[in-house]
Amino acid sequence: MAVRATVEALLRERKLDRTLTSAIPERLGEDAVSPLDVEALDRGLAGGLPRGQVSEVVGPASSGRTGLLWAALAAATRRGESVALIDTFDRFDPPTAAACGIVLPRLLWVRGQAVSKTAVAIDPAWLPGVRAVNGPGTFVERVIDRAIKSLNLVVQSGVCTLVAIDLIDVPATALRRLPPATWFRIERAIEGSDTAVVILAAQPVARSSGGRSVMMGSSRRGSAVGERGSPIPDPGSRIPDPGITWKGDHDRSRRLGGVRSGAAVSAARWSHAQHIDVNTRFVHAV
Repeated sequence: MAVRATVEALLRERKLDRTLTSAIPERLGEDAVSPLDVEALDRGLAGGLPRGQVSEVVGPASSGRTGLLWAALAAATRRGESVALIDTFDRFDPPTAAACGIVLPRLLWVRGQAVSKTAVAIDPAWLPGVRAVNGPGTFVERVIDRAIKSLNLVVQSGVCTLVAIDLIDVPATALRRLPPATWFRIERAIEGSDTAVVILAAQPVARSSGGRSVMMGSSRRGSAVGERGSPIPDPGSRIPDPGITWKGDHDRSRRLGGVRSGAAVSAARWSHAQHIDVNTRFVHAV
């Protein structure tokens, strides 16, 4: 206890005491969260994604991570809120998003540079022992840098109540190279505000002390079929494989109905992760 008191005193002396988990109170009331309108997950998140915090949605391909984010964006826009998506590698498809319930006039789409997955994978910046780049970095590095700067500008404006950044195709090496101050600046910009920030990625990236980590997997329950992806590594539990549900009986009329999946929800203040079966259903526009 004496050591902890000494550390806390030093942090306060240097005006860094806000980094202490115990120094940041939980917001109370319904306006403290941004509901996803996915009943099971909202229940596991204690109402939704916490406002004024940085959360993350992560998982392997076809695990339902993008569908979950789109469900959150759709729910927020239906409530009349303004939202933003920082689309790092230009993967967002507006017609599909509209069909899934996102009100596009309420969405700020910050469109990044379209870069193929092959170009990202063979970029010299991420190949061990190959990189020999001077100046501002490779093309892919500059694209990632612009996306981070765009995120900073959007959250500082305070206009959007839900801001997401898509880092799914960003190499793990690139994420590790981002300075820790990158996310600390985002946390300070939205602290105490009505804005919730969500990082969409293939693996855990960052969250604030009051934020949530949603690790997507999938459920084998029911007769849903779809592409299979690797389960999320979690030494404490097992998250099953993915399942995709469809609407319509014919190939030409068939539409994506939702993703039957599972999620492990964790937070800094929770001693144990919660494991939830999630069925994300998309509301198609008529």
